[in-house]
Formats: sequence, structure tokens, C-alpha cells
Amino acid sequence: MPKVIAMAGKGGTGKTTISALLINYMLHNNLTPVLAVDADANANLNELLELEVNLTLGEIRRDLKGDIPAHITRDQFMEMKVHQALIEAKGYDLLVMGQPDGPGCYCAANQHLAMTMDKLADNYRYILVDNEAGMEHLSRMNLRSIDLLLVVSDPSARGILTAKRISELTKPLKIEIKEKFLIVNRAPDPLPEALSDKIKETTENTDLPLAGILSSSDQLIEQELSGKSYLNLTEDAAIIQQAYEIFSKIIK
Repeated sequence: MPKVIAMAGKGGTGKTTISALLINYMLHNNLTPVLAVDADANANLNELLELEVNLTLGEIRRDLKGDIPAHITRDQFMEMKVHQALIEAKGYDLLVMGQPDGPGCYCAANQHLAMTMDKLADNYRYILVDNEAGMEHLSRMNLRSIDLLLVVSDPSARGILTAKRISELTKPLKIEIKEKFLIVNRAPDPLPEALSDKIKETTENTDLPLAGILSSSDQLIEQELSGKSYLNLTEDAAIIQQAYEIFSKIIK
């Protein structure tokens, strides 16, 4: 079974940025093959990887509610369409969930999707899920356990508190979470003492230890504005060195 790494955190904290940096790290360290799943309704992980999306799983689920070709079953149709939606790259593939479900019941479509994801998962060493603020997609994909949950926060007292609450909200999920860590993203350098105290207070009094802090990076901003892949960032980039140091402590 592949190891599952999932992102969590409120909108705008940089979960997608962390996901792209993590793919960079995994490719550099031959932790492949990786299946990256963009489960944010506002999907943009593909943009940070310079990949084009032509078909999403949301579109496939909607198609599955309608008529399908007579010569195949719905399971076969779902499997065929998921493989068409799979964006293949060197060392990793990308699937985009797309927009959330519209009116009507998608229970059967989600069941077919879960069965297909079960088969697909066996082809990968890691599955990386870039979640939206909620975590409903994890259930749709039939993920029964998460090896590593990374809760991403912005550098504010409110952001740290929200990360703590999100961590607590994962407990009622019918998903086993083996390890979870906090990553504080876009932090000023040097870190203000008050923010440092808030992070320490939160991580010491909860089951959410600190994995590390990523500084605000002009290099990432320039990379995004130019439309260049985060995978092109090399080891000598300061933000890559920071990210690699964090990931090396938590990816086993």
C-alpha cells in the first residue's frame, strides 16, 4: 500500500505551495512514483507544476450520473475516464478533483470513484493530497488511513489557533491518522517573539508538533508570476533548503 500524505489548513495558507515543494523534494530523493491529487475546488497545483488540466474527477462523476456507452459497465467507464484524467509526468502523476458536487445524489458515483482509486493506488509509492479547507474528498477517495497529515498555517496568532482547531476536527473522521505536524508558512525572518511564543504554546499543549517554519520567499513569488514550475527550483535556493530540511525530518 502507498503511504498517504495529506494537507490541511484554512484557505490561503499556502497548502498548494507546500505540496509543490514536497513533490520537488520527493523527486529529488527518488521517493517515487507519486500520485498527487489536487482536491481543492480552486485547483491550481497544476499551475505550480506547469501542467495542463483537460479533465477533472468532478466532471467524470457528473458524467457517471448520466447515460454511459452500452458496451461497458459503470465501473469500467469510471476506470477508463480516470486514466484519461491522469496527467502523467516524470516520477509523478497528477489528478484534479475539480468542482464540488452539484445538486442531486453523487453517492453511487463516489462509490465507483473510490473503487477505481483503490486499484490506481497500487501503482504508487506515495499519494499526496492537497486538500481544500474541508476534508470530504478523503472519504470520497476511500482513503482509510493517512500516514502523515500536514496542517499549514499562516504566520498569525489566529492562523495558529485555526490550525489547532483543524487538527482537532480530524479526530471524528473515520480515517486513521498516524502522524500529524504543523508547518507555519510565509513567516517573516526573523520570527517575531510573540509569534514564536504562540507557536510554542500551541505545539506543546496539543498533539500537533511543529515540523518547521518556511520564510516568506520572493523567489517563490517570482516563480509563480513567471509561470515556471516549482520543480525547476534547485537545491541552492534558500526556500528549497528550508523545505528540504523540514521534509527530511518527517518523511520516513
